[in-house]
Amino acid sequence: MKRREFFKAAAICGAASTLPAALHQANPTSSQENGMNQIPLASSAGTRKGDMIYRTLGRTGEQVSAIGMGGYHIGHHGLSEDDSVRLVRTAIDGGITFMDNSWDYNEGESEARMGKALKDGYRQKAFLMTKIDGRTKEMAAQQIETCLKRLQTDHIDLLQHHEIIRFDDPDRIFAEGGAMEAVLAAKKAGKIRYIGFTGHKDPHIHLYTLRVAADYDFHFDTVQMPLNVMDAHYRSFGQMVLPELVKREIGVLGMKSMGDGVILKSRVVSPMECLHYALSLPTSVVITGIDKPEILDQALEAAKTFKLMGRDQIAQLLSKTKEVAMAGKYELFKTSSHFDSTAKHPDWLGGDTPAVQRLAPSA
Repeated sequence: MKRREFFKAAAICGAASTLPAALHQANPTSSQENGMNQIPLASSAGTRKGDMIYRTLGRTGEQVSAIGMGGYHIGHHGLSEDDSVRLVRTAIDGGITFMDNSWDYNEGESEARMGKALKDGYRQKAFLMTKIDGRTKEMAAQQIETCLKRLQTDHIDLLQHHEIIRFDDPDRIFAEGGAMEAVLAAKKAGKIRYIGFTGHKDPHIHLYTLRVAADYDFHFDTVQMPLNVMDAHYRSFGQMVLPELVKREIGVLGMKSMGDGVILKSRVVSPMECLHYALSLPTSVVITGIDKPEILDQALEAAKTFKLMGRDQIAQLLSKTKEVAMAGKYELFKTSSHFDSTAKHPDWLGGDTPAVQRLAPSA
């Protein structure tokens, strides 16, 4: 896509913004050297309605539950379809409105089950998010249509570019013939409402993605990233990326508060401490995997009992995790390929963009 044409398309989707100069000038390591005080804290717990807390999703103005239901786990083979549907509906009845999912979760089973769960009036009660892996316009367009079909809806509230974990990912998305062309076309057609991206590997890649977006005068509505009790000590998204998102009023979606249970294996923190820590940051939503009623109860209890943690409480909690967190041992999504689905399935991303094909046709 030519930049002039991209600017016109982006104008349809919202006001342009300029990346703060601080991002261009910052030394990537300086934030970590300044320690945990670089991590912003939430100024308000949110608006409480019953036992659930609701927060504003960045500059979109949307009100969403502070706890979000992870979509991956509802498609587990060990969980029946009926149980999955029941979990989703019980979560919504309990006040959880933010529904997470992805085109690639469990070979599409997660989206299919979510679609069935959102029948009978539940779709109107939910803020529905899903993700696509395609990096080319063609692949992204195909995946968007598949998502809509599986989810049995005519629109997706939030669509995110999934697994931005390589430095070439943002370049491919915004390039001529890249995925953003399909996403913007889908938004213009009313098939999606908001646009974001996710990643779990390295905060520098998130910052680079914001920089590339700024080059195209594009403002992401949301960014999803790991925010947990160990992140502060190693390749910290909380220190390096979170302040920039707060400045730009981008909705923050926290994930991997327990690292798919791996963080709990350190035996230094409890599930409730993990959830309350993430909720104490300026997150719009903390997405947590739920695959059984007792885990749903745990998530609902976290919202019910939540009170903002102060700097001293945060410091005490992070002091407990410092020794075990320094090398990223328990944040496998940063230090291994265990969570890198697209690395195992490069075909999901699509082929080269038209510009690459012209320059290197034999590739």
